[in-house]
Amino acid sequence: MDDKADHREVVHLPSIWPSRFISLRTKFVVFFSLIIILTCSALSWYFIQNKRTTMGERLRDLGSVLVKNLAHNVRYGIIIEERTILDQFIAGVMEVDEVVYVMISGADGQILAARSKGKLEGALGLARSPDQPFYPRPEISETVAKDPRPEPLITHLRISGTGSVPIPFEGITLGPSPSEESYYDFALPVLRRANAPLESLALQAEETQPSDEKVSPAVFGVVQIGVTEFPLQRELGRILRNFLMLALGIIIAGIVSTGLLARKVITPLRNLAAGARQVGEGDFTTVVLPTTRDEVGQLTGLFNLMTKSIHERNQAISANLDIIRRQVTQLTTLNQTSAAITSTLDRDRLLSLVLQLLMDNLGFVRMALVLYDEERGVAYAGQLAGVPPEIEQAARQLVIPVHDDGSTYAQLLIQGKPLLVQDLAMVTHRMYPAELELLRQVDVHSFVCVPLRSHQRTLGYLSGDRGEHLCTHEDLELLMTVASHVAVAIDNARAYSELELLTQSLEERVDERTQELQGANERLQDHDRRRSKFVSVASHELRTPMTSIKGFVENMLDGLTGQLSNRQEHYLQRVKHNIERLTRIINQLLDWSRIDVGRIELQPESLPIYDFVKDIVESVQTLADEKSITLQVLPCEGLSAVRADRDKVEQILWNLVGNAIKFTPNGGKVSVEFHRRDDDFAEIRIIDTGCGIAPHEIPKVFNEFSKVESSIPSSQGAQLGLFITKSLVRLHGGEIWVESRLGSGSRFCFTLPCINKSASALDS
Repeated sequence: MDDKADHREVVHLPSIWPSRFISLRTKFVVFFSLIIILTCSALSWYFIQNKRTTMGERLRDLGSVLVKNLAHNVRYGIIIEERTILDQFIAGVMEVDEVVYVMISGADGQILAARSKGKLEGALGLARSPDQPFYPRPEISETVAKDPRPEPLITHLRISGTGSVPIPFEGITLGPSPSEESYYDFALPVLRRANAPLESLALQAEETQPSDEKVSPAVFGVVQIGVTEFPLQRELGRILRNFLMLALGIIIAGIVSTGLLARKVITPLRNLAAGARQVGEGDFTTVVLPTTRDEVGQLTGLFNLMTKSIHERNQAISANLDIIRRQVTQLTTLNQTSAAITSTLDRDRLLSLVLQLLMDNLGFVRMALVLYDEERGVAYAGQLAGVPPEIEQAARQLVIPVHDDGSTYAQLLIQGKPLLVQDLAMVTHRMYPAELELLRQVDVHSFVCVPLRSHQRTLGYLSGDRGEHLCTHEDLELLMTVASHVAVAIDNARAYSELELLTQSLEERVDERTQELQGANERLQDHDRRRSKFVSVASHELRTPMTSIKGFVENMLDGLTGQLSNRQEHYLQRVKHNIERLTRIINQLLDWSRIDVGRIELQPESLPIYDFVKDIVESVQTLADEKSITLQVLPCEGLSAVRADRDKVEQILWNLVGNAIKFTPNGGKVSVEFHRRDDDFAEIRIIDTGCGIAPHEIPKVFNEFSKVESSIPSSQGAQLGLFITKSLVRLHGGEIWVESRLGSGSRFCFTLPCINKSASALDS
């Protein structure tokens, strides 16, 4: 550590802040000021509300006591209606400052005595005007007289332009002017008391009256006292002003104290921030003087220690900056070399580009890339850069055998070890004479060589020299890093070349095979057309003689050729049965050939499926009767019509119902059910109690010419019926499937589009 780090200049840093910056001091003062203001405001509000409520209760207690005492004292005066006595008592009550009026009325509502101090005068309301008396509303005394109670009726009123108006009880009101004075009216009835002597004397005169006028009223009169809030309002306002002045003083003192405290806390922090800014701008000699011994002072000391450490590290970084620059240059070269390697698969262009980049960026004067043929055991020049043309031509003609004899080629290509030569004379005995002669001609004194390895194979080596400067271990390590990328690139380029040759060979073979397949396909198509034509022609040619034979057999059975013996009739019945079977096979072959060439077209129409199926089932009822099989069609609600080809649906039902009858033993049962699905398709089910189908046979029952094992072998035909049925169902856009268990019968189901299903499903 040099002495400059210990003798740094101590400076007082100015506080420089952006114009829009809100300082921490301002935030601190504002925050604590808000706390003080809110606290004082809350306390003021609580005190005023409490005082207001207490004054209101005290005012109501005063009015209640006054009205009760007055009602007790003026009872006799009300009874005898002596106004002089009443005025004396009223004068005594009116001496109370808060009382603004007193009014005594009789049971009949007549005012016996009343006095009012009048309304307030002037803006401040310091005096009252007897010329402007005011009294409560008459309905208050009427209410009390009608509904007497032992406690006074308290009514909160306010004087307005139209008289006194009631207001809710909210304690002492604040703010109204003298023209809107608020006050409480205390009204108490004077009730008759039992065994009272004065009342007994007063009632003696009434006893002389007729019996119907003996009963005295329960209420002798009503006493009303008005108590104003104005003195208490003035007192409350004075208290409020004093309290607000006190709160304002506390707030101002708190804000000033907070500002001073914030200044003492924030100033060192601002100095630290200014110092940090100077450090951020590169001035690592900054020192901030600590002004306190608290945590901020400790932070200042740590900051100074940090700047000292940064200054020392900055000097160390500056010392190594040249090394870092050189490494950055090398890494940049590596990156460019990697990009060049991945940009092409042409080996010659790749090698030339890599050598030129290394020479331009790393300072190599000459470079060479030697390739190794492991199968032949020889090395040869792949690419050279920085050498005269005649030397390059001579080097390309060299083919050097490689043996494990301790030579430089053995070290590089067989052992896979790098080589650093700082003096050519030290390795002349390990080099081939022709190579050594070329190196001497270009005046090479020091060079580096690194092997090129990929997938555990040595592909060659990369070498370079710096002319008059010696090569170092750093050059060796750099070339070793580049060599791994170059080796992979050479390997990829070689594989790409081999793949290109293989691809060309494969394309030729694919073209040959494609031509052969096209010829075979044309022959198969021609054969298929001939087969379909043969089946169609043969079927048509067979139908005519079969029809004639069937007619002759039926004539013989009908007795047109004479009486037949039982054996003859039996043989003719067998002939007729086989003719009908052969006719069905011929018809199936015709349908199969039409389906195969796509010549079947649908003519869809609205088909009432239930009635249609019922008609078809009735047409095969004879076949079912021959085997005593119960054949039934179960009704279905909600299924009206489907959109389908009438003839094709008839053929589907003939095949399925006929198969069910054929494979059901005598006395069995065949039924047809319907179901409307949620996808607007009708599902038709043909259920029998026949022999059933084995599980391993179910997947192939709908295949053409499929041989399915059955317990009734004599019932099997050309194995085309179910294939044709499946094809016709799919032409309608439906599906067909079978559910069966061996020995328990079968359930064949297929779907057809309902009438509201789009007709496009039939055309697709």
